[in-house]
Amino acid sequence: MSTPTIVSFADGTITGDATVTRVENGPDGTIVVVDATPFHPVDHTWPDQPGDAGTISAAEDSVPVSEALMAAVSEEGEFAVGRDIPAKRGTEGWTWLVAHRIDGAAPSWLAEGARVTLTVDGTRRAALSRGHTACHLASLALDLSVADLWRKDPGEDALGNPDFEGRANQSSRIHQDGSVDEYRLGKSLRRAGFDTETFAATLADREQRINAQLATWIAAGATSRIETDGPTIVDRRRWHCELPDGEAVILCGGTHVHSLAEFSSITVMLDLTAPQLLVMTTTATPAA
Repeated sequence: MSTPTIVSFADGTITGDATVTRVENGPDGTIVVVDATPFHPVDHTWPDQPGDAGTISAAEDSVPVSEALMAAVSEEGEFAVGRDIPAKRGTEGWTWLVAHRIDGAAPSWLAEGARVTLTVDGTRRAALSRGHTACHLASLALDLSVADLWRKDPGEDALGNPDFEGRANQSSRIHQDGSVDEYRLGKSLRRAGFDTETFAATLADREQRINAQLATWIAAGATSRIETDGPTIVDRRRWHCELPDGEAVILCGGTHVHSLAEFSSITVMLDLTAPQLLVMTTTATPAA
């Protein structure tokens, strides 16, 4: 049976050497699997952060990687990639891998057993990392801004505030230097004790509170890091950020900045055009 892919993206690594373990041609291009990679793959069950892009090379030859994805092999030998994987990440009976998609057929030098060098597009990775860190910070600031609207205890977020994010978030999409999060403000949230009417009536004030909190956190220049339970793609990873309000720790499989000093600003816009759907658009501006 295959062994899980070793990954190094958690500490910011963008290049590494590896041995090719599998090459699969398909209708959407070729999938290349290696024993170790710096590429961060998009998660097939919660696809918030896009997979890394970059190159695979050997000597003078090189091919572009359009996207890194999750892949898995079952005990029976079934190989599946991305949304075609019929199991949740980490499910027993499957070996979890990182797949690197290239357009077209693989060149002859890119074959099982070949030694290659993998290089991530560092500019894109950095922008996605800023987007992901900004997304977490915005969510924590959102929780804090609506803490007074709960009549019941919804549980705590990473800073000990009422967990609006955990209760209401239905989708999150990271992009370069930003993110878009959607929150469902329906009957279930009202039954959980959240005052949606007051929230809607004070939306502009809540937005101002979030942006003021984000400015305070950015000014503090807090450290940001990822802690891992192990080296493989399915080992748990946690984002840590030493905020003035306390250390935030969130389970997260993505990539992040090393310090909030990497931001000039983070701002959000709240949109409640659809009465039961809050859309929070987060924009990060990198430091000069």
